[in-house]
Amino acid sequence: MAGDCNGRRRQRPNILITGTPGTGKSTTASALAEATNLRHICIGDLVKEKNLHSGWDDELECYIIDEDLVCDELEDVMEGGGNIVDYHGCDFFPERWFDRVVVLQTENSILYDRLTKSRGYSGTKLTNNIECEIFQVLLDEARDSYREEIVVALQSNTIEDISNNVTSLTDWIRTWQP
Repeated sequence: MAGDCNGRRRQRPNILITGTPGTGKSTTASALAEATNLRHICIGDLVKEKNLHSGWDDELECYIIDEDLVCDELEDVMEGGGNIVDYHGCDFFPERWFDRVVVLQTENSILYDRLTKSRGYSGTKLTNNIECEIFQVLLDEARDSYREEIVVALQSNTIEDISNNVTSLTDWIRTWQP
């Protein structure tokens, strides 16, 4: 049901776009927000801007996100609906927040090139992310955390894939009923 714990119903859906780093989450979320006038919330940016972390992980070269602080920060915004949340994890968000959970997937050789050439990943960070994609960790996490009927896996290998994904998600948003 699309509503909050007080029984109010959202007028616009909330969508989570998740996937391994480099699968096109931010690109897809930005394009979708532009096409639908929904709010794009990039969790990585929010964590930095609002200091919602407990320090820096030198090995993985990223902030150690404080999941409770993130959820507290977003609670009211998510209740209102009309949000596209972009993050590489999903199991800590409350199930009630999302009407659609999109898991972007990218072929390993394409992902490897994106992570090494565009992002400069190497070592443990590169290995962990490639293995995460190979073993479909985020798809499994989404399926374990949300109702099966709201989880959808989409290929994100090319610009054309991203464009097609944005079109199909835009169509879904237009037909969504609270």
